Amino acid sequence: MPRGKRIVIVRQQKDPVVHKLKALKPSELKGRRSARESELRENIGSIVRTANQLYAQEKLDKERLRNLGLLTVDEAYAEVSKAGIPISARAFGGRIERRSIRSEKIGKKRLVPKPVIHDWIALHGEYYSIKEAYTKLKVHEPELNLRAFIGRVEKNTVPSLKIGTARWVPRDVVDALTHVAQNYHDVSAAITLLQQKGVKIRRNAFERRLDRNRIPHEKIGGRRVIPKDVVDELINKELALQSKKL
Repeated sequence: MPRGKRIVIVRQQKDPVVHKLKALKPSELKGRRSARESELRENIGSIVRTANQLYAQEKLDKERLRNLGLLTVDEAYAEVSKAGIPISARAFGGRIERRSIRSEKIGKKRLVPKPVIHDWIALHGEYYSIKEAYTKLKVHEPELNLRAFIGRVEKNTVPSLKIGTARWVPRDVVDALTHVAQNYHDVSAAITLLQQKGVKIRRNAFERRLDRNRIPHEKIGGRRVIPKDVVDELINKELALQSKKL
């Protein structure tokens, strides 16, 4: 009997976190966001039309602007600051100028519709920026560099969504990837650990076992990962097998 068939590890229960991550489709993210943006456009259009009509009639004052839901840049920043989003007033103003945060010009005033700010605040509750997502994940994947992470995003192995000029990663995705980093080994790490523990196995032999499903594993974003408890069980069984040969 070929040596590889001596050890077969069976796992029946699927990891619900990994299952949910693999089931997430970027098209669903885009669909939900498109519906939200359509609603925003409609609300903002209505606000701006009313404001322009009042401006033309010279009936627009500060109180009416607030009632309509139009904020000055300073007032918009105050809303963002109150929500706990860590951004300076200067950086926030820069985003207004670059149009990465939508604003409207009513007469000579640059104003920010409240729905835009509320949406932007909500985004920070549901998504991480690329840099934030990378920073969170790097805690558990110290060898990960920013360029490699951006590469995963560009290849869609890390689901993300482009909103305006920025790309965002769902917090659920980052939480799931953190779970994977904490509870799984990639192939290289698994082989390194096996060899450190005294198990004599080559990479091609290990990968053949993965190919034949003799070692339970998951494929996430093009990478195969093995549960840490499976690797521990494999080490124990391999060492026991090796000791019988002595």
